[in-house]
Amino acid sequence: MDTRRTLLVDAFATEPLSGNPAGLVPDADGLSTEAMAAIARELHASETAFLLASDAADRRIRYFTPAGEIDRCWHATVATVAWLAEAGRIEDGTHTFETNVGTLETELDDETVWMDGEVAAVTRPDLGYDRVASALGADPATLEDIGADLPLAIASTGLRYLLVPMNFLQALSGLEPDLQAIEALSVELDVTGVYAFTFDTLDGDSTLHGRMFAPRAGIEEDPVTGTASGAVAAYLREFGAFDGEFPDEMTFEQGHFVDRPGRVRVRGETDPIAVGGRAVTALDGTIAVPAFEADEIIEA
Repeated sequence: MDTRRTLLVDAFATEPLSGNPAGLVPDADGLSTEAMAAIARELHASETAFLLASDAADRRIRYFTPAGEIDRCWHATVATVAWLAEAGRIEDGTHTFETNVGTLETELDDETVWMDGEVAAVTRPDLGYDRVASALGADPATLEDIGADLPLAIASTGLRYLLVPMNFLQALSGLEPDLQAIEALSVELDVTGVYAFTFDTLDGDSTLHGRMFAPRAGIEEDPVTGTASGAVAAYLREFGAFDGEFPDEMTFEQGHFVDRPGRVRVRGETDPIAVGGRAVTALDGTIAVPAFEADEIIEA
């Protein structure tokens, strides 16, 4: 029976058991698609990355959720690059990965992994505060209080999110989300999930505190979300936050209310918007892999 080194690496974190965990199989050459899917199901991280040899980039990377293969994942990429550096396999600089949808370029800079998002897009849906507040289990006034300056909007730098500004951290912490209502809203708006945030933070150095709910993607509450962070930066830039003095870099805190605190660094002035973070290995072991006859492509 085949065995493979298998890790859990916590992305957007500097301490184990925080941030957003990703599975990683650093030497996946020879594994069938069925075997990768089975390993991802066994690890049961939201995403697991598999590294293989590539003729088109430095390495090939494939991503699997417990439900099947997906094209890209930011937090699993951060985890992968950070571990490669920790293992002494790469140094600071640019590193490329062949994915199912083209080449992904990353930058390693003093333990922080940076990635560029896709072209930013921001739109305003025809949506009332009462419905969104009901789905989140919030008082509508906590949304309307800030809505004159920062409205409800859909933003994307790769994945679409409904962004919901709130007035205070107390309101954000007290959310009682109706996951069925959030899923229905997400399907209707064709968004990955709902990201609620406030500029009232736990850490004085943070720009904002966010929470992200994505039951449509099988995630009740995501600990730390890189793609949503890029979308928030596009949103803040679009609506002229910070009185026109947009910061060169921002830090978003997330995950505290699911006991997995993490931090995302965001460069929102750049085009494309760049998202960065660190990662730390939480588990390093081996997994036994039985033989699989099929090599069927499994899609989430």
